[in-house]
Amino acid sequence: MGNQMTEMLKGTLEGIVLALLADRPAYGYEITTLLREQGFSDLAEGTVYALLIRIEQRGFVDVVKVPSEKGPPRKVYSINAQGREQLNEFWTTWKFLTERIERLHDKET
Repeated sequence: MGNQMTEMLKGTLEGIVLALLADRPAYGYEITTLLREQGFSDLAEGTVYALLIRIEQRGFVDVVKVPSEKGPPRKVYSINAQGREQLNEFWTTWKFLTERIERLHDKET
């Protein structure tokens, strides 16, 4: 990914991950896979795991350890009420920004 894309992704990745978790609970590697399926192919696993730690510490997700057939238990993340509030705020902010950016873009064309 280009530098500009990387910087923009840093500011939105939390909302993107919360949106994925709003659909269903998932564990770290599964979240990374879902993101890559959505086109975020250059996203490093370490970036996702660091974000998961952050949103857990901020109280946006609940975590349950589930036994794994291959190795240690997996941490399964599910969005909670506080995380849903954060996600709603993300979408409100996203709508505000995209509307204004589109207006600027329309002036250019």
